[in-house]
Amino acid sequence: MDKEELLSNINKIHTTNLGLVRIKKNLQLTTEDIVEFCKNKILSKDCKITRQGKNWYCFIGNIKITINRNSYTIITAHIIKEDNYE
Repeated sequence: MDKEELLSNINKIHTTNLGLVRIKKNLQLTTEDIVEFCKNKILSKDCKITRQGKNWYCFIGNIKITINRNSYTIITAHIIKEDNYE
């Protein structure tokens, strides 16, 4: 199952410098450890993880995190309307 594949590689998850800035702005975060914030969200039992094409999509609360399937790079994260997972 895709979810287990992502979770078993949680330590490979990272992002770029531009990704850090983009995610922090999009999620309105004050924390400096953006990757750790995202990993904690992904590890939450309430996180819904799906894979479409080259990306994983992680939905938790009102946050959507997009991760590249091959490189484990967090591409972006957005605040979404709750229960709007499409």
